Amino acid sequence: MLTFHNVCSVPSSFHLTGIPGLESLHIWLSIPFGSMYLVAVVGNVTVLAVVRVERSLHQPMYFFLCMLAIIDLVLSTSTMPKLLGIFWFGAGDIGLDACLAQMFLIHCFATVESGIFLAMAFDRYVAICNPLRHTTVLTHAVVGRLGLAALLRGVLYIGPLPLMILLRLPLYKSHVISHSYCEHMAIIALTCGDSRVNNVYGLSIGFVVLVLDSMAITTSYVMIFRSVMGLATPEARLKTLGTCSSHVCAILIFYVPIVVSSLIHRFGHHVSPPIHTLLANFYLLIPPILNPVVYAVCTRKIRERLLQILKIKAKIG
Repeated sequence: MLTFHNVCSVPSSFHLTGIPGLESLHIWLSIPFGSMYLVAVVGNVTVLAVVRVERSLHQPMYFFLCMLAIIDLVLSTSTMPKLLGIFWFGAGDIGLDACLAQMFLIHCFATVESGIFLAMAFDRYVAICNPLRHTTVLTHAVVGRLGLAALLRGVLYIGPLPLMILLRLPLYKSHVISHSYCEHMAIIALTCGDSRVNNVYGLSIGFVVLVLDSMAITTSYVMIFRSVMGLATPEARLKTLGTCSSHVCAILIFYVPIVVSSLIHRFGHHVSPPIHTLLANFYLLIPPILNPVVYAVCTRKIRERLLQILKIKAKIG
């Protein structure tokens, strides 16, 4: 590590503390976190397997669901193995490049997930407001392009963050990150230079992704609701709205933890550091855990296929 004026330095690596203030409980915290990670992996892999095997699920909504499952696997796997390593072995050291790569994966795929939710809202809008055109508008090729567009948007938005840190802020006051993973603001807080450009860019991306995406999703559901209210019978309205229930639940599961975590991070200065870090980890774990459950419970075709598989296994056993 190169040091300048005995204050700032160019680190070759950082040290992640895990859950600051709860170091003595790390071994016990590994039990719930390890269990949640296992549930997230099994749940999302199961969704991918069921959609792949069941040809009747080869429809736009389920393809988008598979994209969500892959994103959730990336988000949880980019942080949880390292966190468990810290809990079990005290392996908090992480190279500078690996730290920036982890930061990129977390923020990039969170952005991609928001884009997929926006694409799913468009799918629901077409399916309900223009049902006769749904199969011609949302073809497999279009679904693939929407997924690719969400991925490219994530890379385009988040790609500059690690480059801006490397090129503009090479010096750091400390190499100890009081967090369990390499989060953008946690890294910026350690830099010696002027971080205003990085802060403004990060806030701008957060605004575009969270506010504009949520506004577009809300607009689509307002139009969906207006269309549903025009149906003849209450039964038809309820059945049509039921096709959106899993998507609405998944949106809330994704956006609510982000909003709460962001508000506490920005304005909850009285909140203790362990709460900040625990919330940040739950924000990355809750959607991967709950999304498969929500879609298995709310989506009849997935639920029936899962029950069919379980019955077959029970007979074989």
